[in-house]
Amino acid sequence: MSDGKVRSDGLTRSEFVSETDNVSLHTAVVNSPSLKRNIRIVYPVRRQSGKVATALLFSADIHLRAADIHRFYKARFQIEFLFRDAKQSAGLPDCQARCEISPDFRFNACMTALNLMKWESRRIAQSDFNPGCSVASVKIRNFNGYLLERFCSISGIDFSSIKSSDAYHQIINLGAIAA
Repeated sequence: MSDGKVRSDGLTRSEFVSETDNVSLHTAVVNSPSLKRNIRIVYPVRRQSGKVATALLFSADIHLRAADIHRFYKARFQIEFLFRDAKQSAGLPDCQARCEISPDFRFNACMTALNLMKWESRRIAQSDFNPGCSVASVKIRNFNGYLLERFCSISGIDFSSIKSSDAYHQIINLGAIAA
């Protein structure tokens, strides 16, 4: 802070709160002219692999603890990523139902599909063939597996002999996002 203005490159008047998981939290109560009130800002600093990542979070409740504000923002972004993945990969916005209960069913079906894709992604991440851990990669792998099985069934090739080879995993992971 300098001359009553907050500068995010170095919060000299901020109070150090805690350090957990390579993230140190700093906080201060400052006045926001645009909101016309005091706000609590939280400045998390993450140091990992020689790089420094920072953010500037705030809350209008100045009595809220800095750790709680940081936890709320983390939860908010996880929820946003969940809805982003549901829209991009599970077809959440594709429902055109007119009945009142159908959108609820569609929402539950999309979230279930998304959870199954995330489970599959984590299962693959623990295996020897780990090209990446994303919902889009799981979708690509499943499509590639279906397409390969379809080619084998049409051409009369024994699919079980192909599935046990290393080339199968290379073909399945074709187009998957590398981590």
